[in-house]
Amino acid sequence: MRIPFFHVDAFTAELFKGNPAGVCLLEKELPAALLQSLASENGLPETAFVLGRAGGTGRSIRWFTPTVEVDLCGHATLAAAHVLFSRGMAGGGRVEFSSPSGPLAVDREGDLLVLDFPSRPPEACDIPGGLLQGLGRKPVEVLASRDWFCVYASADEVRSLAPDMQILAGLERFGIIVTAPGDSGVDFVSRFFAPGEGIPEDPVTGSAHCTLIPYWAKRLGKKRLAARQVSARGGELACEEAGARVRIGGRAVTYLQGWIEA
Repeated sequence: MRIPFFHVDAFTAELFKGNPAGVCLLEKELPAALLQSLASENGLPETAFVLGRAGGTGRSIRWFTPTVEVDLCGHATLAAAHVLFSRGMAGGGRVEFSSPSGPLAVDREGDLLVLDFPSRPPEACDIPGGLLQGLGRKPVEVLASRDWFCVYASADEVRSLAPDMQILAGLERFGIIVTAPGDSGVDFVSRFFAPGEGIPEDPVTGSAHCTLIPYWAKRLGKKRLAARQVSARGGELACEEAGARVRIGGRAVTYLQGWIEA
C-alpha cells in the first residue's frame, strides 16, 4: 500500500519555521494502531490523516502525535488544507472536514488559510501543585479548558520559562498553555507544552488558540487579534473571536512530498 505523504511547515511562509506536520491522504479507513505507528515513524509533532474526497460524504480528518491520537489539531489541519488547495484537490475556497471535535472548515482568503474551529473558553479551576512546580515561575492567573491555562504579566516571562518536563508530564490535562500580553506589534504571545502526550514544546499550536482567542478577546475588548507563539521556531496567527467559533489564520509551505510504503 502506498500512501501519499507531505511534510508541511504550518503557520509560516518560510521553511524551517512554524510547526511541521505530516499529512497522509488515505483511500480507505485504516486501523488506529497502524495510524499511530505511521505517526510515530514520521516523528513530527502531529500527523493528519485525511480520508475521502470533496462532495458526497466529504472528508474526515484525524490527528496523531508520535504517542497518542488527539481530539483537535490546528496546524496539521492547516497543513492538510494547504496540500489539498495547492494540488487542486479542493474546489472553491473552502475545505470541510468531519473530525473528533465535530465539523471543521478551512477557508482560503488571499494568501491566508483560515481555520474555522470551536471556541473553548478557559474556566476557573483548582490548581495542582505540580503545575507551579513544573513551570518554575508562578503565573498571575491559572484557568483551564482542555489544557491548563497560565497567564503571566509579560511576554519576557513567557519567553524565559524553562519548565521541568518530567513534572509537567504527570499532570492530568492534555497540555499547558502559557500566555501574556503581547509586544512587538501583537496582542498576545504564548507557548505550549504537552510532554505527557509526546510533545515537550509544540512550536505553534492552533488548538490552543481555541482557548487563547476567547480569553484575550474578552480581556482586550476586541474581536480581531494578532498573536505570536514564541517557541524557538515561532509562528504568527491572525485570530478572530466569532461567538461559539474562532477563526485562526496562517500560511503554510511544503517541505517534502513522497510516498509511505505500508
